[in-house]
Formats: sequence, structure tokens, C-alpha cells
Amino acid sequence: MTNDPRALFVRALDQTQHLVNTTGPDDLDLPTPCDEYDVRTLLGHLLTVVARIDLALNGGDPLTIPGVTTGVDDVPAAWKERRVALDTTLADDAVLGQICKLPWGTLPGASAIAAYTGELTTHSWDLAKATGRLNELDDAVATQVLPMVRQSIPAEQRGGHVPFGPVVQVHADASPYDQLAAWQGRQP
Repeated sequence: MTNDPRALFVRALDQTQHLVNTTGPDDLDLPTPCDEYDVRTLLGHLLTVVARIDLALNGGDPLTIPGVTTGVDDVPAAWKERRVALDTTLADDAVLGQICKLPWGTLPGASAIAAYTGELTTHSWDLAKATGRLNELDDAVATQVLPMVRQSIPAEQRGGHVPFGPVVQVHADASPYDQLAAWQGRQP
């Protein structure tokens, strides 16, 4: 199928899963580039993201799940459980046409998957940056995600319903992840 976003989404999921699995207990209180999150809270948000996309792709309302999952003692195990459910959902080609209610609008499944690919890729950068592991990121993922994010998140009218700070200027030769982070108002 053309324009099937699942392969890139799975790469973003795999990258996020690696970072989640290798984040240690000493990292949990570290600040992240997301002002409102420390590493512990970011991990809770990532658990929510995986559950929300699965729920949305199955016709449910992702807003019934809190923005941050709390009270989880074993984040990698919880991630794995949610990932297994999501992988099952993604295996069905009908998911691409499923109409999904998302926190920011109603979209077909293929568009929802692409949007969540951007969120996962950005939060992978947040987690890697916070824990000093930028070298573990796959630049090819950010290279593919960057144009999608630039198209879907406007450069102007930030704040309010567009929950991103102003675009941060970076050199044209900045890494794909630095460009992605900067577009979303983060300091690379």
C-alpha cells in the first residue's frame, strides 16, 4: 500500500522502546527538554502515547486515558504489554482507514499513525537528551519525520491549542534531531 506510515512508526516505536528499556532508576529525576516533564513523567507520558494510539486506532477515545500514566513500577514491562497490543492492531491493514478521534482532531488511521510517529520521535529525542544518549538515536527516523512535523505543526500561532514554543533557529546543517527539536520549540 502506498503512503503506509506503519514501517516508520514501528522504527520510532522500536527506538523509543530501546530508550525506555535502558533508562535507569538514577535517571528518573533528571529534567527533560519538555519543561513540564522530568524523565519519570516523560516515561509515564510515553506509556500513555502507546495506549492512546492503540485505543484511537480501535475506534476509542484516547482522551479517556490521562496524559501521563502514573503508579507503574516497571515501565519497560508496561511498555512491552502495551506494545504487543499495538503491534496486533497495526497488523490489520484496515487500521489505515479507521477514523480516529485524537486529542487534536479526527483523522484517518494512516494520518494518526504519522502524527504519533512525530510525537514518539520527538519524545525519544527528549529522553535521549535528558539521559545523555543522543548517539543512540536513528538519524534516518528524524530525517523522515522532520518534513511531516513541519507540515503539520505551523511555525506561527504557537501556544494555546498549539502546545509548542516558538521555533528555535538552528544552523541549516544541524542534525535532523536538532532541527526537529528546534521546530517544536525546544533548545537542541
